[in-house]
Amino acid sequence: MEITGEHRIAAPRAAVWAALFDVETLKACIPGCKELEQTSPTGFRAKVQLKVGPMSANFAGTVELQDIEAPEGCRIVGQGNGGVAGFAKGASAVTLAADGEETVLGYAATAEIGGKLASLGGRLVQATARKLADQFFTAFAERLKAGAAVLPS
Repeated sequence: MEITGEHRIAAPRAAVWAALFDVETLKACIPGCKELEQTSPTGFRAKVQLKVGPMSANFAGTVELQDIEAPEGCRIVGQGNGGVAGFAKGASAVTLAADGEETVLGYAATAEIGGKLASLGGRLVQATARKLADQFFTAFAERLKAGAAVLPS
């Protein structure tokens, strides 16, 4: 499954870059996030409650930021296990391009799913994944626009 998108954020690229590593910003923006802990300078552990079609599940997972080229972009690699609901794992290339006082954030993600999630059908899972990505980036952009994110030092 592949998902791509682009979001214009009304904040300078340095502020967007800093927010990608800020636990409080990420926790506030990740749909269904119950817990988020930074485990290393580039790693996070999370617990997220999600609803995919008729199925609701709690996922425990990890995320690692790799191939970091500050402030142009990085790869985000993650995996999550929802117990009987199944698992998800994937990666996303994230790019940040300065456009005046704004930043254009682009992403191209691939994901694999298994277990009961896979039995729901690709279209439903892909539509849900796209919706969750849009919710995250909309919340992320609004938080930066409101100035609630940590500014780089």
